Amino acid sequence: MRVDDALLLGAVSNLRRDTGLPVGFAGIAGPSPRMRLTAFLGNRGTALDGLSVRAGLGLGGKALALTRPVVANGYHSATTISHDYDEPVREEGIHSVVAIPVVVRRRVRAVLYGGLRDEAVLSDRTITAALHAARDLEQTMAVEDEVEKRLAQARPLAEHQEDAAPRERLREVYGELRALAGQVADSALRARLDAVCENLTGAATAAVRLAPRELDTVALVALGLTNAEIAHRLGLTAETVKSYLRDAMRKLDANSRLQAVTHARRLGLLP
Repeated sequence: MRVDDALLLGAVSNLRRDTGLPVGFAGIAGPSPRMRLTAFLGNRGTALDGLSVRAGLGLGGKALALTRPVVANGYHSATTISHDYDEPVREEGIHSVVAIPVVVRRRVRAVLYGGLRDEAVLSDRTITAALHAARDLEQTMAVEDEVEKRLAQARPLAEHQEDAAPRERLREVYGELRALAGQVADSALRARLDAVCENLTGAATAAVRLAPRELDTVALVALGLTNAEIAHRLGLTAETVKSYLRDAMRKLDANSRLQAVTHARRLGLLP
């Protein structure tokens, strides 16, 4: 899926926050050996805005080609990069830069940059913090890709869920979506997933409402997972999963795991 501009800008914001660097920006990498700089924070002008960077050229182009971070302390005198983009970098007043590729499924989807304007060098701690920002973006994008894949599977199944085979597959896909939702830290993406799952079940009209984590848990119980397996999928402890399941069973007036799933389906909380 296409890199969302708001998601990219959020990653730049996180990079600046975590590194303390005064300027951050990012480029979207397409299928061609180029990327375009689109997201900026802390910039002084528009010299870099919309710049098309070719793979292998400049700092970001080198990161794009090598699929690994590249650092230039003293950018304008660096001998390890080409200097095809010196003029816009100079106009922005940047002295040292780190460029980090965002790699999802072995393909560079974006490059994050962080820069200093004074003549200090980028410390290892700063570079590590920038790497963490890129890894967080990679994880978010990987989850979004998986969500889109599961949604594409769910749509045709939802149209034929009166048939036994599509209905069972829809239930599997729904459970996988709930598991993905449990991994999402971004509140907006989580809300989107919850809305999609409600559309697949009609849960908006249900007489009983489960909290998102309770619904995640019951959906995975429906797939036959144990508490330990659910905990692993959702990044929780087994005790926490047990607590969510207990609360869900109370709301559903259920005395067993199977009964909780049956009642949830009858109420339209699960497909």
